[in-house]
Amino acid sequence: MSTQPAAPAARRRSAVDRLPRRGVMVPLTAVGAVAAIGVGLVAATGAARAGDDTPTTPVAAATSVVDTSYRLGMAVSRSDARTPLGTSTADAAADKAAADAKAKQAAAAAAKKAAADKAAAAKKAQEARQQAALEAARKAQAATEAKQAAAVADARSDPQAVARQLMAEHGWTSDAQFGCLVNLWNGESDWRWSAENSSSGAYGIPQSLPARKMAQFGADYRTNPVTQIKWGLWYIDMSYGSPCNAWSQWQARSPHWY
Repeated sequence: MSTQPAAPAARRRSAVDRLPRRGVMVPLTAVGAVAAIGVGLVAATGAARAGDDTPTTPVAAATSVVDTSYRLGMAVSRSDARTPLGTSTADAAADKAAADAKAKQAAAAAAKKAAADKAAAAKKAQEARQQAALEAARKAQAATEAKQAAAVADARSDPQAVARQLMAEHGWTSDAQFGCLVNLWNGESDWRWSAENSSSGAYGIPQSLPARKMAQFGADYRTNPVTQIKWGLWYIDMSYGSPCNAWSQWQARSPHWY
């Protein structure tokens, strides 16, 4: 029996034996890649058994399969490496909740600061208005005091002119009423704001008895002729109705008084 037909089989086994060894480096976790290697090897072996005399064809096919499987395995490994270990849906939800809470806290802090700034600005504006009002009141008071001082000075130098102006407030505008008033207070004090009756204590231009009665028109009744004149005109109006009536009563009495 001849042994010639055995040569092709030996040649085919040599081709399989010459398959590249790098296929064993494919990551074991890449199940698909391992399966691809197996399929490639079977295909290569089948082609060799079919009587393909070209030694490079099955080897090249097997090598291509191994290379492709290796690359697929590495790709799977890299994909696995990009996935953080321990990451889960719950972890992602927790991270989002923490981020949302932090954002809400920041928004609340910003709103609180804005409210505080607004309140501070309102308080500052209110204080400015109050200060302006106080300053205006101070100026008004100063103006009033200056006017009063000028009136007192005028009244001391010419009390009759002041009395003529104030009589209009009671409706006494005629020269006759003014003449009666001049005569009445000439007889009482000669229109001196510091006149004082040594026996009775009556005081001032209208000779108020006691002097403190005039305090209802001002605490400065002992030094301010205007205060004295205002009280005297009020007293005449309440007691006699007019200066001429008071003058008539004064003349009818002895000693004179009204």
